[in-house]
Amino acid sequence: MKYPIAALLLAMSASFSVFAESLDLKNNAPSQYTVKTGDTLWDISNLYLKTPWEWRQLWQWNPQVSNPDKIYPGDVLVLKYDQQGRPILMLDKGIKKLSPSGRVVVQKNTAIPTLPLAMIEPFLEYEQALDKDALQKSPMVLGASHNVKMTTLGHTLYVKGNLIRAANYGIYRQGEPYIDPVTGSTLAYETRLVGSGRVTRSGDLSQGIPSSIEVEMIKQEIKSGDVLLPISQGQSYTVQFNMERPEKISEGTIIASTNKLREFGTTAVVVLSLGSQSQLKEGHILDIKKQSPTVIEGDSGPRYVEDANSLEKFIKDVRELFGKENTENSVVWTMPKEKVGELMVFKVYDDISYAMVIKSIRPIRVGDTVSAD
Repeated sequence: MKYPIAALLLAMSASFSVFAESLDLKNNAPSQYTVKTGDTLWDISNLYLKTPWEWRQLWQWNPQVSNPDKIYPGDVLVLKYDQQGRPILMLDKGIKKLSPSGRVVVQKNTAIPTLPLAMIEPFLEYEQALDKDALQKSPMVLGASHNVKMTTLGHTLYVKGNLIRAANYGIYRQGEPYIDPVTGSTLAYETRLVGSGRVTRSGDLSQGIPSSIEVEMIKQEIKSGDVLLPISQGQSYTVQFNMERPEKISEGTIIASTNKLREFGTTAVVVLSLGSQSQLKEGHILDIKKQSPTVIEGDSGPRYVEDANSLEKFIKDVRELFGKENTENSVVWTMPKEKVGELMVFKVYDDISYAMVIKSIRPIRVGDTVSAD
């Protein structure tokens, strides 16, 4: 179908107007910035935008940049405006950043990551979350060539499974279950890396012959019952993510934190009760919300539940049991949830995902909810 040129120009003009209105540039955004080693895409986005996940829009009208997710230490970013007043972030090809040791040489494999690499790399490369079926089907450590409490480097492990000779395997231990707070069902199990090794002898389970693996790395004591998962040689994983707000996603819950602390803040890695089954993707930005405390308004006036007397709490419990909120003499006020931070998803399974807290207004806890709005 053909459209008149005037109609196309009108549509383009409307889209430019929406873009200009939606992009929220910070008042103190720097006119020029030199990318440094250790920077992340989120850090730089946060310098310029009040909504950093809209990073791509800042580059959108710049034909210089084919991939806005890949910038490198030494790159010089310059903020300019077009004739319509739209902000554009450009790479200044004419500026060479110098240091006392000479010109910065940018290697193409050193593009800055979206999130701090040291914090997320272990989860991208090794850490796993497996369901019960996957754990039961994985090769299992039967024992070792030495009857000692601590398996050390060079020891041989015997494994129930037909392993591939000369292949590398990670050795994992089943940890705590990740529980859905709504249904009470187990979504997956924390599966911690305790070591790794190389297969020296393939087994034959039909003949009752275990595989043998030589231990090459130990993080914790390796025990009988630990499971093995293959490690791909030269495996690659992305550290650049397309940051975006999902259009719509089910409300989820923070069900665990990897640091095991009671409260946590920015850069903490957390586990969510949402995964690909809920249309969640790597790079999605979600709000973290905390439930405000319930208030009981009774004969003594409004009071928080924890400050209410035993009778008031009993009445509240009875009402909840029968689905009744209020009576003639008292009212239970269920307060709204308030935003306390933001996080970005970086690894997604079927029913759970890993995310990093990228903004915290107040301390965050396990049990806080996450949503797209």
